[in-house]
Amino acid sequence: MKLLVKKLREDATLPFYATENSAGLDLVCVDDVVVIRPLERALVSTGIAIELPEGYEAQVRPRSGLALKKGVTVLNSPGTIDPDYRGEIKVILINLSDKEVIIEKGERIAQMVISPIAKVEVLETAELSPTKRQEGGFGSTGHR
Repeated sequence: MKLLVKKLREDATLPFYATENSAGLDLVCVDDVVVIRPLERALVSTGIAIELPEGYEAQVRPRSGLALKKGVTVLNSPGTIDPDYRGEIKVILINLSDKEVIIEKGERIAQMVISPIAKVEVLETAELSPTKRQEGGFGSTGHR
């Protein structure tokens, strides 16, 4: 499968797999400097647009190293890029640490995982089949 990538800026970095077995393609900041104060969010540019194959989506997810080392994560994780979107990929980062964080040009800010889209037919019904859990929600299945 091929992913078409258009550079919107000459200095943009194409998404890349950091290792042979990486599931996600790393996305790179193209902005000169992004300063994110504690509990603030920032929209960070990648300088690229993509053309996904029909029937696929791209999920933008946090990078574990950025989360652990700087306390920064992707706010709407996973963010979804639909196959008909052709605009610039931007990443919403949030600083959950108690210190100001600086994101520099060329820094890896997120990862993008390409996944097939499953479509369903939505049918209204008056009843749903019973289960052992039924309507039990958050924490209802225990803690083990």
